[in-house]
Amino acid sequence: MTKALRAADQVISLVRDNEDLAQHGAGCPPEMIAGAEAEMALVFPPSYRRLIEEFGTWEVPPTEFLGVYRTPARGEELLGAPAHTREDRAALRLPQHFLVVMHDDVWGVVVLDTSQPDEDGEYPVFAWNPGVLDGGLMEKIADSYGEFALAECRQNLS
Repeated sequence: MTKALRAADQVISLVRDNEDLAQHGAGCPPEMIAGAEAEMALVFPPSYRRLIEEFGTWEVPPTEFLGVYRTPARGEELLGAPAHTREDRAALRLPQHFLVVMHDDVWGVVVLDTSQPDEDGEYPVFAWNPGVLDGGLMEKIADSYGEFALAECRQNLS
């Protein structure tokens, strides 16, 4: 098992062990994940896929992790990461190879750069500032989504 997948499994344990604080959905079926990937023309890395399969979407206050989910009010529309990625592509000129996984007051727009897969299929995590004319200012914040999510959860639960 890779470092990123081990981190994702630790996130799952932390969320389950702290259900008095954390909130999560019921998970996301493979066909919904495939639909989200097709809609965005991106492939999810293994650690992100693992967490979406487990929770769909989740929150460890104050952090909301964008996953993939639907609501009765919005019908078949895919919400979470697909909706934010779609909106940021239109409003902020988000590059097509970025997958939005969080909007945050500290980090701004947190993205996975799908143009830089490692040997395990994981993508680096960046804080992206769309206000820069050359395509955005980026600061690398983690090597994988699993490691990023674990660090955020640990910080919020300490």
